[in-house]
Amino acid sequence: MARDLKYTRNIGIMAHIDAGKTTTSERILFYTGKTHKLGEVHEGAATMDWMVQEQERGITITSAATTAFWKYNGKDYQINLIDTPGHVDFTVEVERSLRVLDGTVATFCAVGRVQPQSETVWRQADKYGVPKIAYVNKMDRVGADFLAVIDEMREKLGANAVPLCLPIGAEDKFAGIVDLISNRAIIYNQDSKELVNYTYAEVPAEMQADVEEWRGKLVEAAAEYNDELLEKFFEDPDSITEEELIDALRKATIDMAIVPVCCGSSFKNKGVQFLLDAVMRFLPSPLDKGEIKGTNPTTNNEETRKFDSKEPFCALVFKIATDPFVGRLAFLRAYSGRLDAGSYILNTRSGKKERVARLYQMHSNKQNPIEFVEAGDICAAVGFKELRTGDTICVETNPIVLESMTFPDPVIGLAVEPKTQKDLDKLGIALGKLAEEDPTFTVRSDHETGQTVISGMGELHLDIIVDRLRREFGVEINQGAPQVNYKEAITSTVQHREVFKKQSGGRGKFADIIVEIGPADEGVVGLQFVDEVKGGNIPREYIPSVEKGFKSAMANGVLAGYEVTAMKVVLKDGSFHPVDSDSLSFEICARQAFRHALPKAAPVLMEPIMSLEVVTPEDYMGDVIGDLNKRRGQITNMDSKGNARIVKAKVPLAEQFGYVTILRTITSGRATSTMEFAHYAELPSNLAKEVIEKSGNRKLDDMDE
Repeated sequence: MARDLKYTRNIGIMAHIDAGKTTTSERILFYTGKTHKLGEVHEGAATMDWMVQEQERGITITSAATTAFWKYNGKDYQINLIDTPGHVDFTVEVERSLRVLDGTVATFCAVGRVQPQSETVWRQADKYGVPKIAYVNKMDRVGADFLAVIDEMREKLGANAVPLCLPIGAEDKFAGIVDLISNRAIIYNQDSKELVNYTYAEVPAEMQADVEEWRGKLVEAAAEYNDELLEKFFEDPDSITEEELIDALRKATIDMAIVPVCCGSSFKNKGVQFLLDAVMRFLPSPLDKGEIKGTNPTTNNEETRKFDSKEPFCALVFKIATDPFVGRLAFLRAYSGRLDAGSYILNTRSGKKERVARLYQMHSNKQNPIEFVEAGDICAAVGFKELRTGDTICVETNPIVLESMTFPDPVIGLAVEPKTQKDLDKLGIALGKLAEEDPTFTVRSDHETGQTVISGMGELHLDIIVDRLRREFGVEINQGAPQVNYKEAITSTVQHREVFKKQSGGRGKFADIIVEIGPADEGVVGLQFVDEVKGGNIPREYIPSVEKGFKSAMANGVLAGYEVTAMKVVLKDGSFHPVDSDSLSFEICARQAFRHALPKAAPVLMEPIMSLEVVTPEDYMGDVIGDLNKRRGQITNMDSKGNARIVKAKVPLAEQFGYVTILRTITSGRATSTMEFAHYAELPSNLAKEVIEKSGNRKLDDMDE
């Protein structure tokens, strides 16, 4: 019998580093009966942090998926839970998880409040239209302030944050919460290892006035979203029932009009069951999302699929992982229909049929085999050969392509080589598997030096990759110093004529093109190609070859061989030879035109600029700012939070290698920093000269061969 999707929740837990996401996930697993002992992050025993590197460093690197069950209002709910990383280097893990989730729990630290990575993940959730509830964790810590977090959520995130509860006490006196919906206190026993470690009580007398004020605000927020409730609210606010209140709040949450906020201390076992109830009450089931839109690859028309097991099957692959025991795992979110283990599906990107050998329900890095998966579920499958992250799979008779995911370009590179020659093949295979798993990790060969260069989102990202090569794949490597991934761009427009002729006995090669090459229009990435050829001077069938030639040439710019990110090419005119012209001639002609014209179009090097936030005690403020000025940093904002100062700056990545160590030194270990990619900007000419000289100014003379 098909499961009722009304009782399914596909949720993720997202937050800044150290807000307590993984501890919260561990408590959810414990209270839902999924684990029988509490795993602690600081002891390296967290179920969801299953990688050796995660347990050693106490951070989450990959999104772990698991399935648990929770009883709410007498009904059994299934929770498909994804614990995502908080570190900016692994932002792609958050991005691809949010793409397939129906709702998310945004976790905040009661002391750190809204931190930079909280803002990043919040924007990602908004981008995919994912409804949120917030959970303010670490209420037991010195400096915890629940209402200050609410204020910052409104101010920094623009969120309509509405508390569902108020804390009873704070810091070491945090004893429990007052549930504003049912108007009663919940007192927790943190030492109890029972699944029910709380008792209900009357609202403490000294909190009566506060509870009344905040309950009024909660009822008002719900009433604003429901006309009938609004009438009741003005006539007699007390006549609004709990069910009516929950119903209105649920609708407002799903429409992203409000963000309900709970609080607790996951580490001290307080507030997690209330959070689970809130997930069931307010976050959407797959049915609440209605349907998913996609494109029919045959007709290019928009089509929709309802979240129903009777519809034709379609799913999105949101992650590829390599498991030492079962091989290549593809994580799927099924949107419609039913898929049985052993059946065949169509990969719409490759157009090939593939067989699903086995299906698994995931529990962190363990798998429970299942016979089938239905609409609304998340599972892992084995047997696919060519699947990549972002691919749509569906039944062959009803093809559909769901919107894929876009991933940021890597900003930092590292040259690697195996320590022994016999590891050369092993290294190639291992890097191939890691690149399949992670779309922000790329591998390329440098033709000049013969080196293998791996690129990623930051120093920590590449650190983990190198560590995984050693431990998982048994490959010892030598590595060079980290290098910045520069890009090239052009700043002026030039007219150019390129004639390509080659006679080599018998049939020759001939192509002739007149082009205008310049910067792309604002917002355009890649090649913007405009065909203005009139009167058949170049036959239609050769024009795609001209475009292809320019596109492939953009991989290596003329200054230092870095990729040209955007460029506009207008094909004005040209000529052809009835015998000697062919597609290849026009492709080579375009590549040569690129090489000859670009030096005249004022090319520049572009460098990645990072957004940096430093939290430092006031005594070290001068040293921190002085150091940032030395690094070509531009201070964008200075703020204070408690007795700490917050410095925000834009700093070139090239100046940031090893920054964390320097910052610890100049502030005696008392400052912290977070950094994320902001944008590319032009590199000053004196520095560009150095980069070009280091690259040996690769003229790429053999590019067209």
